[in-house]
Amino acid sequence: MPNELIFLLELVADFGLCLLVYKWLRREGLMLLIVLHIIMCNLQVVKQVELLGIAATLGNIAYGVTFWCTDLLSEKYGKKQAKRGVLIGFIALIMFSAVMAFVPLYTPGESDWGDRLVSPLFRFVPRLALASVCAYLVSQYHDVWLFHLIRDITGGRYLWLRNNAATMLSQLWDTLIFCTIAFVGVFPWPVLIQISLSTWLLKAIVAALDTPFIYLGTRWRWIAQATEE
Repeated sequence: MPNELIFLLELVADFGLCLLVYKWLRREGLMLLIVLHIIMCNLQVVKQVELLGIAATLGNIAYGVTFWCTDLLSEKYGKKQAKRGVLIGFIALIMFSAVMAFVPLYTPGESDWGDRLVSPLFRFVPRLALASVCAYLVSQYHDVWLFHLIRDITGGRYLWLRNNAATMLSQLWDTLIFCTIAFVGVFPWPVLIQISLSTWLLKAIVAALDTPFIYLGTRWRWIAQATEE
């Protein structure tokens, strides 16, 4: 099965399940999804694949879901709750990175078979951790700010515009900040620019494809009933 088809199936499955979680758990469900997908993307990112002829890492869908959640929080519950979701995701990112960094330090048992598979996932690299934290905070808060700015300018119309513009521009910041902190001095500038552009392109594709799901999350009658006091 082509990677592109698997990518599309994963996207539909992930966002579809997210809608069900939102229906059942409402606002708290969106907070839960942010935490879950922060962890998921940090695990998936170690696998490299080729998509649309571009060398890429996995995790773009999971990370894109976090922006979908903050946009939905913004749309249904307001800026304050969206920022709260960002903060919860930040705490989850810090705790996950800090606690799991102990895993590679343990001496494996004689019959251990998983150390060589698990330890590389959780090996703490300060520069990459700093890049991840900075990129997350700046891009997510920028997403919330720009989403509400566009909403105010358009008078609440054009959900597709504020969803796509806020997410795509914020993920551009995310990519530039992460790649700059993590890879300047590691790769030549032409390679660094290529990595940044290809990474952002895949994130932008995910942002565009999540548009039907943001409408489903705000317009479906059974979802709309999730609005809380």
